[in-house]
Amino acid sequence: MKILVLGSGGREHSIILKLSQSDKVDKIYAIPGNTGISSLAETKNISLTDHKSIIEFVKENIIDLTIVGPENPLTNGIVNDFNNENLLIFGPSKEAAELEASKAFSKGLMNRYGIPTADYKTFNDYDEAKDYLTGQKHPLVVKASGLAAGKGAIVCHRLEDSLKAIKEIMIDRCFKDAGNEVVIEEFMTGEEASIFAISDGNYYKILAPAQDHKAVFDGDKGPNTGGMGSYSPAPMINSDMLSEIERKIIEPTFAAMKNEGRTYKGVLFVGLMITEEGPKVIEYNCRFGDPETQAILPLLDADLFELTMESAKGKFTKNEILPMKDLHSLCLVLTSGGYPNKYFTGYEITGLDKVDAETQIIHAGTKKVEDRILSNGGRVLNVVCLAKSLKDAKDKAYSEADKINFKDKYCRSDIGNKGIKYYEK
Repeated sequence: MKILVLGSGGREHSIILKLSQSDKVDKIYAIPGNTGISSLAETKNISLTDHKSIIEFVKENIIDLTIVGPENPLTNGIVNDFNNENLLIFGPSKEAAELEASKAFSKGLMNRYGIPTADYKTFNDYDEAKDYLTGQKHPLVVKASGLAAGKGAIVCHRLEDSLKAIKEIMIDRCFKDAGNEVVIEEFMTGEEASIFAISDGNYYKILAPAQDHKAVFDGDKGPNTGGMGSYSPAPMINSDMLSEIERKIIEPTFAAMKNEGRTYKGVLFVGLMITEEGPKVIEYNCRFGDPETQAILPLLDADLFELTMESAKGKFTKNEILPMKDLHSLCLVLTSGGYPNKYFTGYEITGLDKVDAETQIIHAGTKKVEDRILSNGGRVLNVVCLAKSLKDAKDKAYSEADKINFKDKYCRSDIGNKGIKYYEK
């Protein structure tokens, strides 16, 4: 079988690495791909907004299945365009992907169908949002309703913080059109976790839970990023909690989308807060998460190609929790100093040849110039290690990361600590 993966980040590199382990996959293509991906797949530099050229490439190369990595092609309707050409593609339609494209839509859906989430209000008028905030208790969370590359949620501890946030989003347009509408919601306390569920439109399959680390600094301080690291499984989600999440959130979400005429196919990413009142939805994403994917897929004891193909064809026969290896996985993100704000790139990366062969080095923001690999983004590399315990996975990941160097390299020092403390209780 021939497979095409759309995207150029660490998530796509991890997906392709897992696909390459399937004996049913003969050849992998990537659009546009990256330096790490190019060692596993044939890459083609086509814009992800150019659906017509991508479809032509699929037809010319007789590709059996296309897998979409990032959210923008999905929310722009690439699945609809493929369906119109009777081409197999893994991912939700434009209508279903509105779960991620509009936080206002997703919050409204949860409200209508009784899916647990934080209390909220939505606003598309700055003055109305400002008036509302003056009467609210803090902390609370201000979110740009549209797509903001994982950076659109701002935790506001004081009134002046929330007023600044809505000004930056709605007036200064820091997230551009994503800030046309804002969601202001209660601040939830508890432990965050992420769950992936793959649906074929009728049934779903659940993968191991993970925990992401969004904030740039240790102790979850500083601005949110696309993700500074993750680990799986997340120990706060035991079998009883997973059953509750499935019953109260995953199953009702897919049922609600079908009832709304937006049947969901592909992977649904549910960002959760495990509160004293039980699990609640923070947000939905309509694709594999990054960097959770990098931690989860190495543990998956199943063929990713078969899962994605059966989802695209609507061939699932039951709901189930997928088998996972009895190991722990930790993904450490190495970034350019200054990320997620101003940062510089183009620095040579050394030490990659010194990394242990069992360690997965996932490329996120790199480029190759002659025989040198250079930094080429905010999130540069992911270091992924597996071990019998989370502590051992963490220790190994940081040890291997120390072998890699480039100017202004930065990473958090506490990825996995929450899980390790949980196990030590």
